[in-house]
Amino acid sequence: MPGLVACLLLSGALGGTAGQASATGRSADGPARDYAPVFQPGPRLSVPAAALAAAVTCTPNVARARAEVALFVPATALDPAQYSWNWFAALDKIHYPYCSVTLPGHGLGDIQVSAEYVVHAIRYVHRISGRRIAVIGHSQGGLEARFALRFWPDTRRMVADNVALATPNHGSLVSAANCSGGACPAAFWQMTPDATFIGALNSYQETFRGISYTNVYTTLDQYVTPNQDSTGSTSLHTGPGSITNVSVQSLCADDTSEHIAVGTSDAVAYALTMDALTHHGAARPGRIPPAVCAQTHMPGVDPGRYDQHLAELNATLAANWGAAPLATAEPAAKRYLYARR
Repeated sequence: MPGLVACLLLSGALGGTAGQASATGRSADGPARDYAPVFQPGPRLSVPAAALAAAVTCTPNVARARAEVALFVPATALDPAQYSWNWFAALDKIHYPYCSVTLPGHGLGDIQVSAEYVVHAIRYVHRISGRRIAVIGHSQGGLEARFALRFWPDTRRMVADNVALATPNHGSLVSAANCSGGACPAAFWQMTPDATFIGALNSYQETFRGISYTNVYTTLDQYVTPNQDSTGSTSLHTGPGSITNVSVQSLCADDTSEHIAVGTSDAVAYALTMDALTHHGAARPGRIPPAVCAQTHMPGVDPGRYDQHLAELNATLAANWGAAPLATAEPAAKRYLYARR
């Protein structure tokens, strides 16, 4: 990977240790207040309806779809274009229905606000498709999806699969390091291991009944740490949902994909995701054919243009991160994160 990516990509959305929230859901930092019960109704969305609607784009075959529609959520400092030369190209080739949602400020601002866009997108895609959907998020993109499911309970009946690709579900030591100087983009503060956001996200239970969770990670992740096994940041464990925690190296020992590749080009991550979308329940590693290990890239990636696409992604990251407003502390927790009195 180019050196720029090694320094920039999603450094606010990565790494960490598991178990930030207590079993009671009580906040690990700040006032000793209880987080909202898992069935407390979600608040009305504060983002204008026009902005929410404009952020969602779908292929024509999503309407009354015959397959489980995939809703893609981009990573920190990126937009849905990160999927255009890989996932979208692959799904177009097989006529698979999908949508994407653009996050405000390239996902570098308050994740609580970004999550409202995902809440709207879930509701919209479920409505027009007429069926339960799959939400696929790379890195921070996986956090918005889980946050939506945690604090807007009505969305749970609309989602069949939640696929997280190298997502820092339990926070980021790298994010904490980036904010150690006292100022960093707001989203970075929210992805530090002891952030109120992370505590709220994982309070009481991490999964919900009826939803299948496929959590794909790489043991070579330079940003989401630790992720050497299923006790790492990406993996989920508590709650009644169907859960598969799997590293790409557990299927293909010689897989050299790191954080970026898991969300944009890794053949194993693609195979696991499609297995989840096309079967009942979470992905089953045993269904992935060994031949996948011989594939250099996932379907949709043009090997002749791979370096070009990667360089363009790097440039986008640099520009978006460089222009992001800086914050000196984690954004204030929204009132709905806590139990109503």
